[in-house]
Amino acid sequence: MEDVIEVYHRPYDPECPVVCADEGGKQLVGDIREPLPVRAGSPAEEDYEYERRGVANLFLAFEPLAGKRVVDVTEHRTAVDFAGFLKHLLDVVYPSARKLVLVTDNLNTHCTGSLYEAFPPAEARRLADRIEWHYTPKHGSWLNVAEIELSVLARQCLDRRTPDREVLAREVAAWEMKRNAAGVKADWQFTTADARVKLKRLYPTIQVQ
Repeated sequence: MEDVIEVYHRPYDPECPVVCADEGGKQLVGDIREPLPVRAGSPAEEDYEYERRGVANLFLAFEPLAGKRVVDVTEHRTAVDFAGFLKHLLDVVYPSARKLVLVTDNLNTHCTGSLYEAFPPAEARRLADRIEWHYTPKHGSWLNVAEIELSVLARQCLDRRTPDREVLAREVAAWEMKRNAAGVKADWQFTTADARVKLKRLYPTIQVQ
């Protein structure tokens, strides 16, 4: 826990950006009957019946000090999918970064092994050398700022029926562009000293003889 908190208090460094990553799901739902169109003074009306069309995955990376987020909509969230997302971050979003200081939870796919599962050894090693991993503790996923950003995405963009991944990708991309343009950052103020007081029960008790 203290490791992640200390990472959040590092000064901004474009060569070693602190980036938080997480993933979430979105149930794809289609209409059985066409909704009634919007009329003056009333919103569109949907029939209570709907058709389930599977679940899409969303990978989200958020750089809290720069106010930049990246979202990728995928069919699955396997180790290979996560490795592909990491490669995109490293080679496309942060190509000039010396190290990506990556904060994630301890899901089994969030590791260097995923890179080796997805890419040839030389490529996996190249990517792994540019990542500095930091894990939130078990039951401490609230320390991952990307989880907060996923919650914002759910409230602002995912709170309606979405029929397929193509529509979802377009809507998420529009949300991402608008929120990045606004430069919405995260001001993390919880310190290690705060943790040692407010979360004292989580620390081991040492008895002095």
